[in-house]
Amino acid sequence: MNPQLGSTLVQFAPLVLIFGIFYWLILRPQQQKQKQLKARLAALKRGDRVVTAGGLLATVAKTRDGSHEIEVDIAPNVRVSVLRDTISAVLAPDAAND
Repeated sequence: MNPQLGSTLVQFAPLVLIFGIFYWLILRPQQQKQKQLKARLAALKRGDRVVTAGGLLATVAKTRDGSHEIEVDIAPNVRVSVLRDTISAVLAPDAAND
């Protein structure tokens, strides 16, 4: 084996290791979160509480399968249409306090 080739591999090994750590600690968890959010957006139903990208808290009033638009209530008697992609979070329902 060529000694120069061996030293080149030793020089690149830390870079490969840093990239691997970066992927497992930062990129992979972010990809999993995006996949979970996409699944939750596809499963939206009437009555779900959501947060829009603009920070509005809303309740889903109407969804249509195959459509990118949903209607949400942001206040009593105030219904607006938003795109599914603009929903940044689906809030978990509050647990009943016994």
